[in-house]
Amino acid sequence: MASTIPDTAQCASRLRSSVSLLSRQLRSGSATPEGPSVAKLSVLGQLHLHGPRTPTALAGFERVKLQSLTRLLAELEAEGWIGRAPHPADGRQWLLSLTAEGMRRLKALMRTREAALAEAIGATLDEDQRALLLEACGLIDSISAALDGGARLPKP
Repeated sequence: MASTIPDTAQCASRLRSSVSLLSRQLRSGSATPEGPSVAKLSVLGQLHLHGPRTPTALAGFERVKLQSLTRLLAELEAEGWIGRAPHPADGRQWLLSLTAEGMRRLKALMRTREAALAEAIGATLDEDQRALLLEACGLIDSISAALDGGARLPKP
């Protein structure tokens, strides 16, 4: 009799597929013609989660060359999403952070996407399934931490 316990490769494939689809749908819902692009949202999210960072630190975390990020950062600054301040320890560098208006706009986008997600969850899952989903989120967080290997965003 064959085992009904899925192997790790099967779990990895299914998780990657599910997370990719959900992530793509959440990003596409936030990237409207009048809103920030997916790339801009990624940078804004990093600044929101980790606070002020140098352009070099952001480029490293986004895994892009600084030259590739420079135009995007200039656009975000011109659009009022981010501001820059001199680095307190290194006068040659700048620290980028969300402006008050950028934070307000980003939180509004997050609320919109979370409301759509909550509506889909409410329409699809019963009470027991919602509890199971919360447990699965904890498991996904653990897997993410293991993949991260404890690495963190470089300090400003």
